[in-house]
Parts: sequence; structure tokens; C-alpha cells
Amino acid sequence: MTQPPNVYDAEPIPTAAMEEVARLLNTGDLFRYTSAKAPVAFLEEEFAALLGAKYALAVSSCSAALFLSLKALDLPRDARVLIPAFTFAAVPSSIVHADCIPVLCECGDNYRIDLDDFAAKLPTVQAVIISHMRGHTSDMDAIMAMCDAADIPVIEDAAHSLGTTWAGRNIGTIGKVGCFSFQSYKLINAGEGGIMVTDDPDLIARAVIMSGAYEHNWKKHPVLLNAFARWQNKLPLYNLRLNNLSAAIIRPQLDELSRRVADGRRNHDHVAAALNASPWLEVPEKLSPEERAPDSIQFNLVGMDDMATRRFAAAAEAKGVKVQVFGLSQDNARAYWNWEFLPEQVELPRTRAMLMKACDVRLPARLTLEDCDAVATILTDAAAEAMAAQAA
Repeated sequence: MTQPPNVYDAEPIPTAAMEEVARLLNTGDLFRYTSAKAPVAFLEEEFAALLGAKYALAVSSCSAALFLSLKALDLPRDARVLIPAFTFAAVPSSIVHADCIPVLCECGDNYRIDLDDFAAKLPTVQAVIISHMRGHTSDMDAIMAMCDAADIPVIEDAAHSLGTTWAGRNIGTIGKVGCFSFQSYKLINAGEGGIMVTDDPDLIARAVIMSGAYEHNWKKHPVLLNAFARWQNKLPLYNLRLNNLSAAIIRPQLDELSRRVADGRRNHDHVAAALNASPWLEVPEKLSPEERAPDSIQFNLVGMDDMATRRFAAAAEAKGVKVQVFGLSQDNARAYWNWEFLPEQVELPRTRAMLMKACDVRLPARLTLEDCDAVATILTDAAAEAMAAQAA
């Protein structure tokens, strides 16, 4: 029997982070505003430079970054925000928290936005959040052309896409704001944490103040001070700051990013080739301008009814690889019909059909090619068993 690798553990935290954490614990200097030279401030400077953005703001999560982006856009209450229906529940949640209304757009079998449905709904909204869900980037050229023509701001939910590029540009720098995650299952792991980037000084000033830069702590951010002065005491504080310990864990991992991206892409493409050799499994092709930075693999089941799909997932798990079928996993936070908190409930047949056969498996960059072969063999064997049972 093929021995399954551990696909759940993240990479070890670099020694440099452990040394900095020990130094901070010895000083007790954990608050980002104790000094203008705090680890969080250095992280923001380094991350902005890495992405090629002017400004960055580190916060408690990518959800917090999305929420602050919406608030910083100064949208009216009940503004409508268009999002792909294939995303994580945190995205519509951030919209609801910002007193706005999520509008869901259909997604196709390749996990990307249905551009016809997007174009039809765009005139009804005041903002757009593009989720590069699981690192799958929709056609940003077409999306930005439509949104720019309609003067509608675009926020990029790049939680899964740090290191991904579109036509040579870093994902997260194409729209007005880009939001990233440092949660444990991302390429950069701090347990929790997030960051937003933008080139707009007024937008970042508003976000900084609302993130919790009370009194004159905003002076410790390298942004035009007159932008901050306009908003002093005029905005509510949500206290979504990142702390110095988290920044200390993140900063040394930035140097590891390019290697992790290369290893993750190698692993993904290696497993994808093996899965595509099965008649029962299909990994959708990436769009041509896109270079992904994957830490997992998604694939569609071909020709399986619901019973065979459940047999496949059970067989793979019995062999040691947990498969998440987005639409069949109970209470899955990526299945839009489970978002009962939405102010408007909709039925999206294309997205529902896709989610009922779309599968997700962790594939971290630290795996070897031998590990990847083991994962691929387990998945293809489980698919063959499920289809043999269906035929019988």
C-alpha cells in the first residue's frame, strides 16, 4: 500500500524568527506603536517593496484587511459589492460587517468568474472583490477593463495568491487594494495575520486610522501626513492591528517566498499531470497570463454520481489523503448555500454544479516529488475503485 505523506504540517519557522521572538519576549515590546521602528513597521516596508506597492498595512487577518478596504473606500450603507460565489465565507462576512450587501457572481468549472454573469451584474454594484480562490486567478484584464470603464473600485482578495502573477504583475497590485493572509495554511505562516497594499495615500491613511492608530500614532506610518490629518478623530477605530510577535515570525519567511513558490508550483504541476492521466479526474488549465503559487491542488471528478463521489472521498481518506469535495462536505464554508447570514439568498446553478464535483487536497511546498507521487497514486487508485463500484 502506498504510504501517505503528512500534507497538513506547515514548514518550520526560520531560526531568525525564533531569535527575534525571544528578543521581543525579553523586552516585552509587543505593541506595534511603542516605536516607529517596530517589527510591524519593518514588515510593512518590506512587504510593500516585495510586491511593488507604495503602501502596506499589517492587520490581524486577511478578513480584517478586506473589511478595512471596504470601509476606507467610504461606500454608503447598503452598497452592493460583487464577489465570486466560489470563495471563503470570510469574504461575504467582511462585506456584511462593513454594512454592505454581497452580490454573488457565477463561477465556471475552472473555478473562475463567469464573465458574462459578471458583466450583467456589474451595473448593479458599487464595488467589486475578486477572490483569487485557492490561487485561481480570473481574467484580470477583462475584469479591470469593465470595472475601470464603470469607475468601480476593485479589491483583490489574494489570501491564497501571494507570489502569483498575472501577465508579470503581482496579484494584489492590479486592483485598488490587495489583501493577503498569513494564516497557517498559506505560504507565509504566522498562525493568523493579514496585510493590505495600495498605491492610494488617502485610502491607506483612512485604513491606518481605522485599524487602531489612535491619537497621533499614525505619524509612525510613512505616508503623507496631510492625508492622515484630514481624518484625525473623524473615523471610528476597529483595533485590528498586528502585533510585533506576529511580524517577527513573518519577516524571515519573506526571504523563503520565491523558493516556496517554485517548489509549490513544481509539486502542483507534477500531481496535476498524474491526475489528468486518469479518465475520472481533471485539473483545469490555468489561464495563459497566470503564473500560480499553489499550496494545494483542486480537481474535478468526471463521470461520478453522488454515491461514487462519496466512495472516492472515503477511499482516499482510508488510504491516508483527506479530500474535501466543496459541495458535499457538511457545512463547508466555501459552499455559498451555507452562508445563511447573507441578506439576499440566491441560487447559482453553474457554481453549485461545479462545487458538487470540485475537490481540494493540501499540497504544501515542503513535499518531495516522492511524496507527490504517493498523493497522486492514492487519488487515482481511489477514483478507479469508486468508478468500478459505480459500474457494478
